[in-house]
Amino acid sequence: MAETIPPEVQQQVIKYQQLQAQLNQVLAEKGVIEQELREINRALEVLKNVADNVEMYRSAGHLLVRISKNDAEKELSERKELLELRLKTLSRQEALIRQQLSEIQSKLTQYASSLYKKPT
Repeated sequence: MAETIPPEVQQQVIKYQQLQAQLNQVLAEKGVIEQELREINRALEVLKNVADNVEMYRSAGHLLVRISKNDAEKELSERKELLELRLKTLSRQEALIRQQLSEIQSKLTQYASSLYKKPT
């Protein structure tokens, strides 16, 4: 005696799956940004120990372009600031998605428990 799932519950399940996919995408992007931030921090640490007159180069596509230490530090710091802002945004997005998932999960749990409470 199989019961059909009501359309509103089906919609909740679909929304849950979509949110789960969205969460996975946010987490993947956060991981990439966190890795890039680690690399930038490492590069900034290395630059602290480098003399101001040392020649250094930065990659520009298939070319290496000479850059001053100050310009390198400035570019890295700007990129770091941008990435930190993006990371905060993604963290807020993650928290919101997790909250929505929790709400939907509790609705689905209530529905599932109501099925078991019905007399046969």
